[in-house]
Amino acid sequence: MTEALQAHLAARGHDVVAVAAGDEWPEVGRGVGEAVSSGAADLGVVCCWTGTGVSIAANKVAGVRAALCTDAETARGARRWNDANVVAVGLRLSTEAVAAEIVDAFLDTPTDPDEAAPVARVERDQR
Repeated sequence: MTEALQAHLAARGHDVVAVAAGDEWPEVGRGVGEAVSSGAADLGVVCCWTGTGVSIAANKVAGVRAALCTDAETARGARRWNDANVVAVGLRLSTEAVAAEIVDAFLDTPTDPDEAAPVARVERDQR
């Protein structure tokens, strides 16, 4: 499924960089988190069997707000209200089509500027 997601993103015109491909979930989550936190990537997509491990690992990186999303509406909410910058997808319960819907919703949803203060509090408390 990860290869299908990479192809889907590339077809949408995104530059795709596989971070820590082939490594275990802690390295994948941390690697993507560091790429987003450093500005090397605008947003990140992480996958593991449940999506939980990579989201936890990514969230250990300062400045990362990773959201485990199982459907497109949750992904929209994560971007809109939480300014999530990494989306986590579980491979176990998803299909290629559902994963693509999740990632598309995540990428296509703008952040609600009215949520800037709560997001700033999360950032402040994370340090």
